[in-house]
Amino acid sequence: MKESKCVREVMKDDFALIDGLTTVAEAIRIARSKEIKCLIVKKRDENDEYGLVLMNDIAKKVLSQNKSPERVNVYEIMTKPALGVSPDMNVKYCARLFERFGISRAPVVENGEIKGIVSYNSIVMFGMLAD
Repeated sequence: MKESKCVREVMKDDFALIDGLTTVAEAIRIARSKEIKCLIVKKRDENDEYGLVLMNDIAKKVLSQNKSPERVNVYEIMTKPALGVSPDMNVKYCARLFERFGISRAPVVENGEIKGIVSYNSIVMFGMLAD
């Protein structure tokens, strides 16, 4: 039986780091231009944690509540702290972690630095079958 893949092998390295004061409207523009489904919110300082904004956060917390995307800042709707995973974690355990915490994607963090983003989609598409 083939050895399982690790997160590093299935993560995507196309992500965007944005400031918490970025407006939701600008965040949508950034996500659209990079063709990504979530944005990572930068730490304010070395003792802070990363945040995460998914497009469904914007739909639930801005669009459905009839708020203006030009007047809402990302920090108001982000999930923080974002649950980061190691690039060396087995994809099986990453999937279990997602299930346990009810999340669908997470930043991949190595030595305190974002290396990529991993999602259920990338785990299933690139981590389950031998090439």
